[in-house]
Amino acid sequence: MSLNPDVRGSALAGRIAERLNARLQQTVRPPVALALSGGGDSMALLEVASDWARSAGRRLVAITVDHGLSPTSRDWSRTCARAAGAAGADWLERRWNGDKPVTGLPAAARRARHALIAEAAREVGAKVVLLAHTADDVAESDWMRSRGSTLGGLREWSPSPAWPEGRGLMLLRPMLGERREDLREWLGETGRDWIEDPGNADARFARSRARVALNPLPEGEGLRLAERSDAPSRKGEGRGLTGTHHTPHPFAQERRHAVVRSSPLPLGEGYEVDRSVRLPDLAAMLLCASGSTTPPRGDRLERLTARLNAGEDFTATLAGARIEARGTTVTVGREAGELRRRPAPDIALQPGVSAVWDGRYEITAREPDWIVTAAIGRLNALSRPDRAIVNTIPAWARGALPVLIRDGAPAPVLAWRQARVRSLAPRRLSLALGETTQESDLDRTIHGETAPPDLF
Repeated sequence: MSLNPDVRGSALAGRIAERLNARLQQTVRPPVALALSGGGDSMALLEVASDWARSAGRRLVAITVDHGLSPTSRDWSRTCARAAGAAGADWLERRWNGDKPVTGLPAAARRARHALIAEAAREVGAKVVLLAHTADDVAESDWMRSRGSTLGGLREWSPSPAWPEGRGLMLLRPMLGERREDLREWLGETGRDWIEDPGNADARFARSRARVALNPLPEGEGLRLAERSDAPSRKGEGRGLTGTHHTPHPFAQERRHAVVRSSPLPLGEGYEVDRSVRLPDLAAMLLCASGSTTPPRGDRLERLTARLNAGEDFTATLAGARIEARGTTVTVGREAGELRRRPAPDIALQPGVSAVWDGRYEITAREPDWIVTAAIGRLNALSRPDRAIVNTIPAWARGALPVLIRDGAPAPVLAWRQARVRSLAPRRLSLALGETTQESDLDRTIHGETAPPDLF
């Protein structure tokens, strides 16, 4: 027995709206961003999110990325603009310009899309971006991962993978419990239209092959060749996805057991970690401490975790981070030696304009002509007060601190002396470890983001 289309649509929209209510705030100033491709999934999310935004008193900003990969992409953008306007949402477009890679195009396009969406969302002041992934996307990602893909797992609430563009930004996927076919059926019944991207049927791409392999069975129930999925399912629908287990990316986690750690060391340079730290938590710590975006190799991470668990004293480097294990104390921080082998680019600072240096610090100068660079090789030239501050952190970490230089200045100065400095690692780690569950958590102060005032 089938439900009346209006009832089914209302139930579907109601489930999605409930997930929005569970995560997002009402009647607050920052807007909510929504990634709008024009496909059926994002068009369905636009309809539900726009209704939710009106009732919640929130501004909704739809963001469309033109990848420049299709001759009809301009028409797609115009379709998205009209849809956003009809739904009462604001609309922004970003374009992926420049040369496109010959190999690895889907991954490169995904990275560019996340970065462009993150930049646009931060520009309008949004803290959360809505994405229209469904249960089908989860199954397809799992299918691809079981065949060697390094694609990260999809979670309802996770940090933006774009770094540093997505700093402090969360992604909300409120439709992971819904099937693609149900969303399109609902759109069709309500008179909405959407774009069908022919690239989705291109067998050169793993995502397209996954869709073919996971076609719904004739009766429309279940997924053929389905793999494990962590997407929420609706009880009794016969659409559970079971199979092989995978280890998700450390930055794509829902709330886990809290990692045992102390507050960041002064100036944001590192963390003290309990030896029993879990493997994915340690991976997240390494990336946050180093400012990197490439997860450490699994085999090397497993060996490092085993050494920690065994109580061994050692010094090691991994993913641009340094691990110092001595007795019960384990410290993780930036490996300053990496800045000799692969220097972080110097950045010319503009007064009042924030810049991210080495993926770890957001620096806003108060005066013109300052350049931020690494302290390594310049420590002895610092003033006596600055050296006293530097001495509050382990010796091996000091060279990774940011200092400011400029023509005519007698010596470098610690960046905190002449600029507003925010350490990005504490908040990045908090979000990576699943310590936030909703938008209101993003307003709280994270200890360690700014240096203790008594240091200066």
